[in-house]
Amino acid sequence: MSPIHIHAGPDDLAPYVLLPGDPGRARRIAERYLEDARLYNDHRGLLGYTGRYRGMPVSVQTTGMGTPSAAIVVEELIQLGAKWLVRIGTAGALSPRVRPGELVVAASAIPADGTTRQYLKGRPFAPAPSFRLLQALVETAGEGVHVGPILTEDAFYATTPEEAREWASYGALAVEMESAAIFLLAGMRGVEAASILAVSNNVGDPELVPEEVLTRAVGRMIEVALTALLRLEGRA
Repeated sequence: MSPIHIHAGPDDLAPYVLLPGDPGRARRIAERYLEDARLYNDHRGLLGYTGRYRGMPVSVQTTGMGTPSAAIVVEELIQLGAKWLVRIGTAGALSPRVRPGELVVAASAIPADGTTRQYLKGRPFAPAPSFRLLQALVETAGEGVHVGPILTEDAFYATTPEEAREWASYGALAVEMESAAIFLLAGMRGVEAASILAVSNNVGDPELVPEEVLTRAVGRMIEVALTALLRLEGRA
């Protein structure tokens, strides 16, 4: 069956794919980081571009917000031939060790979302990223990056500061809305995935980090993700 939501063919997609949730971020990556970028999908606002980064073919595909949308996109990307998937997004800090403006690389994702639970049919399982891709991200990011479990949940405004402290007591570093489903589907379908996140705020704090600090963190996150893929291809 042809993909329903990603209106593209196998020739439109690179094997390496960055997965931002925000279509605006996908557009900015295509314009600022990719050479000869072309739009291959804009159906349902799920902007997808393919270009080259330092000679490496790479695509950037919007997932939308939350695991239901991300799971649809990932399933269809894999149908089209994607092999390496890197989620690049923002997250709220759970652990007091993690500060807004810093980067987190997920070592596993606690599945507090409905989509992952439906795929697992209630089985207890915390999806994890590809070790090769995780290692490439951590080595590229260098000193100061946080590595550990994250929480994937559905309801953006539901987690209280008290619940955040409880998750932090179990070792969770940050909370976001897509990684658990991406990791699970990658494992089920035989491809490789990982997640690197820029921390936008502390959970319970209504204020995001100042715009210039978040912009700098997001830029670093994108560069780390692209350079890590270059390392895997032997170009860096």
